[in-house]
Amino acid sequence: MSNHQIPPPESLDSFGSNIFPAEGTSHAARALAAVIATISWFAFVAQTDITFNRLLSHGGGLLDGLDRLSMYLTNLTILMGALCFTSLALSLKTPVSRFFRQPSVISAVVAYLAFVGIAYNLLLRQLWAPTGFRSLVNESLHTVVPLLAIVYWIFFVPVFQASLKKSLLWLVYPLGYLVITLWRGALSGFYPYPFINVSTLGYPRVILNSSLLFAGFLALMALFIVVNRSGKPAFLRK
Repeated sequence: MSNHQIPPPESLDSFGSNIFPAEGTSHAARALAAVIATISWFAFVAQTDITFNRLLSHGGGLLDGLDRLSMYLTNLTILMGALCFTSLALSLKTPVSRFFRQPSVISAVVAYLAFVGIAYNLLLRQLWAPTGFRSLVNESLHTVVPLLAIVYWIFFVPVFQASLKKSLLWLVYPLGYLVITLWRGALSGFYPYPFINVSTLGYPRVILNSSLLFAGFLALMALFIVVNRSGKPAFLRK
């Protein structure tokens, strides 16, 4: 890959990377992507089933289950990861597949998955201890998929051109999630995570907690960008 030429500006996407495709097209890359996609879909479907069954048993409806499922960052991110790695495993030519196969988009998705895993293991793991099947689903969501996604990113996603301005687009997803979740919580009284529960903490503390989490994601994003340019294996450099 070292003899690839840097594409002209018009061939760069909005994130500043090669438009299409990611260069992890070896059998090993597709095999690992398929493993990650399979585990992601398993975890997402299983978590969906658990959430819906729990709400239905308490008198809720399907819309209540969908509402609750979509309030958790983990669920939304694992779905995004499932779509991304399915696209990488199958190399489909659909617009969605082409979007998710851009190196910068893969990098953003992996950063989101890594953030979810780190935040859960540092802040939430001690709050409950699932057993049996639920433990398997929980570890798939918060440990297995994030770790495998990072391995895939290190070895199979090529170095891409990135600028600070364009990389800030990575922040749209976490910031959008926070704003929408706080708005939905104000309407329903339900907050998915204790550190953003306005009902018990109040807005000043929630804003502080959110700012600290945001700073943590910024640091993680910066790490990905630095490693992208300076720390990847030599055979992935352009």
